[in-house]
Amino acid sequence: MNILFIGDIVGKPGRAAVKVRLPDLVSRYQVDFTIANGENAAGGLGITPGIAEELLNAGVDVLTTGNHVWRHREFLEFAAAERRIVRPANYPEGAPGRGAEVYVTPHSGSIGVMNIVGRVFMEALDCPFRVADREIEQLHGKTNVIVVDIHAEATSEKVALGWFLDGRVAAAIGTHTHIQTADERILPNGTAYITDAGMTGPRDSVIGVKRESIIERFLTGMPTRFEVAPGPIILNGIVASIDAETGRARSIERVVECIDLAE
Repeated sequence: MNILFIGDIVGKPGRAAVKVRLPDLVSRYQVDFTIANGENAAGGLGITPGIAEELLNAGVDVLTTGNHVWRHREFLEFAAAERRIVRPANYPEGAPGRGAEVYVTPHSGSIGVMNIVGRVFMEALDCPFRVADREIEQLHGKTNVIVVDIHAEATSEKVALGWFLDGRVAAAIGTHTHIQTADERILPNGTAYITDAGMTGPRDSVIGVKRESIIERFLTGMPTRFEVAPGPIILNGIVASIDAETGRARSIERVVECIDLAE
């Protein structure tokens, strides 16, 4: 089973990159299932029902999210009803939607997708380690292949979660920082891991935002308006090959696509 994971989609440029490049990536890597983190797909912050449907209609099989998932209130009801949306599993009981779900691929069997959010330098939620324990136990009764989106700020927390999950999930993929790391590997017990899959959005920016605004904020310490940057787009992600019977990863490869829609 070949799984494509697309890093955090930022605004309209990121959505355009997915629509333009996803068919080619699916063909080139013989992808069986596509997961994308969409929590910044609406103007660089949050996601709306219409934008989620746009990405799902473009060929994304499941959208994971993160700490900005509830930025737009209209998304609450949508997330509760749409099985192809996965929000962080460590939100407290009563939060709409699901933190983990099992899906059937057309040719390669079933796959479980789980989303957890970190606690270091982020909002305090339930312990991601203990919540992952609980969710994995439930998923293992339904599928051998489990992919986890670890949406966290601190690299140490993501690395620790990767080791904690090694041998229990097929892939543990970090998101949130928008900077693709170069540490992709298969951990000793068969889990594909990367600290951050990167960003799908404006390349010449500061994590997707107009660089002038961010530089001004650093120089003055004053709040500035964050706007999605223009220009060339980068699509970051990974492709992992998974043994569907054992749930062990065979390989993991970074994906880096540069796109200039003005061409």
